[in-house]
Amino acid sequence: MAPATSAILKMLMILIFTGWVCVWVLYPTNLWRKSWHVAEEKARHTIFGYYGLNFAVFSFPILAVAMVGLIYSHLHDGTSIIRRRKISIPYLSSPIIIRSPLGVLSGAELLMGTLFVLFLAWTFYSRISVDFKKMTPVRSLRLNEWQYKVMKVGTRSGLLAEACLALLLIPVLRGMAIFQLLGLQFETSVRYHIWLGNIMMLFSMLHGAITMFIWGIKHNLRNEISQWQSTGRVNLAGEIGLAVGLIIWITSLPQIRRKQFELFYYTHHLYTVFIVFFLLHAGDRHFYTVFSGVLLYAIDKIIRIIQSRTETCLISACILPCKAIELTLLKPPGLKYSPTSVIFIKIPSISRFQWHPFSITSSSCMENERISIIVKCQGQWTNELYNKIHAAVDSDAGHLMCLPIAVEGPYGPTSIYYQRYDSLLLVAGGIGITPFLSILHEVAYRNGNKKNFATRVQLIYTVKKSQDLSMLNLILPLLQSQSNEQEYLRLKIFVTQEERSSTTLREILPELSLVQTVFFDTKCSKYTMARPESLVLMAAITALSSVIFFASLLCLNNAFLLSENKATDKKNPSWVSDLLIICSFIIATVSSTLATVLFRWRKRNNVIPPVSLEQAKSTERQCIEARCASDKHEIHYGQRPDFHDILSKFPAQTGGSNIGVLVCGPEPMQESVASLCRQYSFDMGAEIRKGSLSFHSLNFAL
Repeated sequence: MAPATSAILKMLMILIFTGWVCVWVLYPTNLWRKSWHVAEEKARHTIFGYYGLNFAVFSFPILAVAMVGLIYSHLHDGTSIIRRRKISIPYLSSPIIIRSPLGVLSGAELLMGTLFVLFLAWTFYSRISVDFKKMTPVRSLRLNEWQYKVMKVGTRSGLLAEACLALLLIPVLRGMAIFQLLGLQFETSVRYHIWLGNIMMLFSMLHGAITMFIWGIKHNLRNEISQWQSTGRVNLAGEIGLAVGLIIWITSLPQIRRKQFELFYYTHHLYTVFIVFFLLHAGDRHFYTVFSGVLLYAIDKIIRIIQSRTETCLISACILPCKAIELTLLKPPGLKYSPTSVIFIKIPSISRFQWHPFSITSSSCMENERISIIVKCQGQWTNELYNKIHAAVDSDAGHLMCLPIAVEGPYGPTSIYYQRYDSLLLVAGGIGITPFLSILHEVAYRNGNKKNFATRVQLIYTVKKSQDLSMLNLILPLLQSQSNEQEYLRLKIFVTQEERSSTTLREILPELSLVQTVFFDTKCSKYTMARPESLVLMAAITALSSVIFFASLLCLNNAFLLSENKATDKKNPSWVSDLLIICSFIIATVSSTLATVLFRWRKRNNVIPPVSLEQAKSTERQCIEARCASDKHEIHYGQRPDFHDILSKFPAQTGGSNIGVLVCGPEPMQESVASLCRQYSFDMGAEIRKGSLSFHSLNFAL
């Protein structure tokens, strides 16, 4: 892509987003309220109405950023651009807070979190200070001064929950290219969704508890709690919305989500009920502040559902001694994805509704027709899959068995941050090696095919038992293919719970070779996994949905809303405006669904001949022939890695001045490496300052 086009799109996104942020900063001020009332009155007498103005100012900017971002991602193919550069602000990626309830926090996360907290504080202060100055009495409750002030604190807490709701759904968009533009994994952005959800529920509960407390001390709780006002705030709708939000929040707690995933999964779909009752409670003007996230999530969901309707079949499965399974699926030829991307899979024979995310272990540069993932048996769903495949191995009936699978994705970061570095230090623990496998394959491809891309990599892999080392089967061909003169990948392996005399990787290869492979019948499927919709199409669908929603809203409002007359206090019931928004939203989403289905039907040309058993087995033969490795790779038994020693020597060993440190594994491991990276980054006198360390924490589970 031309640099000028890239710069224009970037600048456009920054300007639109900055303008949207400025609106939110000015939103609670007196200056904004006075100017906004004047603007609404002028717009009320036009065909667009006050609702058109609210949509244009509060909703459209984020929709525009998403559309521009999708076009930018389409033009800026992160898998094909190699551009190594120094990071302009290295401390933003450095860990600042190591041990906290939120985990390891980088400088960028701490900065953005601080700015968001300051924004919430500013919003609350601006609103509450004006309320305390006015001291407008609530006639129906006859509040005294302290009761009035407490009531206003509760009311303004609801506005803070609204601000969190405006951002809540954006981090969990899988294909709409907002957080992906920053090079973030989907799992990482989900963490921000969790933070926003917790903060939103905190303010929502504070809002509801304080309001009902004041009703209670005024002996008016029974009357107020059951009211459905014709205009203004609807009390009963707010209480229903709060109750639904509490159900979603409680079942999302880690203690419940990890043990009762289905309960979490099904109750989480109550978000539709929560959003509807938020609209009925807060009114249409407040709903436009959160509408962009709702529409983007609906479009994202529709596209994912349509994509996952096409099922493919499993080609092969390798059972590793560590009770993990490598699954190989068909993918459309030419489909590209970034390393550390994930796909969501559903196996109807196990569960018709459960979708599970898995890191892709293969590289789209090296595998044109196949895609691989690793499934570690850690729960009911994964154990049932393991039993199915193990039974096929024992009965030698894999070639007669067909295992249909539905696939969503792949989803991954648009920009590949590891390409910025001269050297990579990968630190993995157990199954945490999974997201690194695609990086290692990508680096091998780049080193072999791109003269201007020469990355040195050291992998520190820590496991409890020797059988867990069978995960290395997936990179043994890479170790064998590199020559002594061009050795770019070195391993340091630590087996913590076994004692053994020092050995080499070559000596333990027979133990790693105990892999059972089963090949499945693919004749039952005529299709590969469905190709995700093109980013340009997604931008067009977003634009189409926005236009249809706005046009429907204008038509319905002009047809059904009465012209309000201040002289006679003639007002439309609040529920009418709310119902028209819901109808417009349904019309927009149905139209987008039909457009997506029509486009996919016209381009349904990914029919390919079934893969023969001989073609599938070629992968296994290639791996078996590659089972030799250099004796230079280290294996240590009965000890943990000394990260201080490793980090201090790594810059000198690789000769790199710009080093990326990527960690994926247990939280104590991430904290240990993050602490050392922070120490070396800020200790100007340290020897390691000869190389710049940039810390990145990867996740492999939601």
